[in-house]
Amino acid sequence: MGREVSESCIDGLLTEMVSSYCNRFYSNTPELAARRIEAIGYQVGHQLSERYTMERPRFTDHLEAIKFICKDFWSELFKKQIDNLKTNHRGTFVLQDNKFRWLSRMSGDPSVENGTQDPESKAAQAMSMYLYFPCGIIRGALSNLGIPCAVSADISSLPACSFVIRIKV
Repeated sequence: MGREVSESCIDGLLTEMVSSYCNRFYSNTPELAARRIEAIGYQVGHQLSERYTMERPRFTDHLEAIKFICKDFWSELFKKQIDNLKTNHRGTFVLQDNKFRWLSRMSGDPSVENGTQDPESKAAQAMSMYLYFPCGIIRGALSNLGIPCAVSADISSLPACSFVIRIKV
């Protein structure tokens, strides 16, 4: 029997982590906050991948490992599979989640944000900070599977999100 953590606890932890790194620790340097959040996600993904693949044979190719991330790994994390997987068969994969849980409670209305910056860009920057953690999780999981890569995220319309994985050669 596996150990599980309440979804609300994870949501609260993610919110507090992003808030602390963006508003307290690195309030003047959002790039450093983003790198640190991604690094924490990397460690989490690396360890989770180790746990979830303990009983499995090694994957023979990149596509097999990416399918594992889309089906089994994502199901363990979010209780659902990735909605769509696309590839150009040259090392780039796009994972589409149409209802990404960590974005489901965010408002797309920029009028909610107050500040001196353009409200739309400030809201987009705040939302993107929440995506560095899952990008790190994906990168860490694939790194543990022997696949060095770069992962970025794109929000098309809330709560839909795409993760772009570029395999490093």
